Amino acid sequence: MEQGIKHLITCRCILPQFQASDDPPFHQFTVFSIVDDADQVAVKYAQCNSCGIIHKVTDICTSEIMTGREDLSSILTIDDIKMGFPEPLSATLEKHSVDYATWEQVKWIFDNEVWGSHVILSSDTVDGLKQTKYLKILGKGLFQMNSHTGDVYI
Repeated sequence: MEQGIKHLITCRCILPQFQASDDPPFHQFTVFSIVDDADQVAVKYAQCNSCGIIHKVTDICTSEIMTGREDLSSILTIDDIKMGFPEPLSATLEKHSVDYATWEQVKWIFDNEVWGSHVILSSDTVDGLKQTKYLKILGKGLFQMNSHTGDVYI
């Protein structure tokens, strides 16, 4: 069965707070990709959340910048995605200001009926321990909010 995975893509842009640095880091943004049974990543297009340039995502953490492309009307928007969700789910995702990749992850869970999957909404580190808040999707209209403390992945 195919898998969904969130991963980072590096853009050529530099966030404003790093502009004055001698060796500023390039901006990275999270994308959600589909990996098939043969470990092949489905090619997709993603828009940098900082500069807006379009990336052709070809593998995990690998993309090609589409020179001169700052718009691709065929990329789904968050409004497009949330149309297929129950209102309580959309409201929860909006309340936690989740990124675009998380909206895509939830869409994939719904499209593939991967019930029992979880989506991380937020995380903090307190006294050296990681505290994570996550939403478990049990079915089309069944959700459960949970939290976890510790370094063990949920």
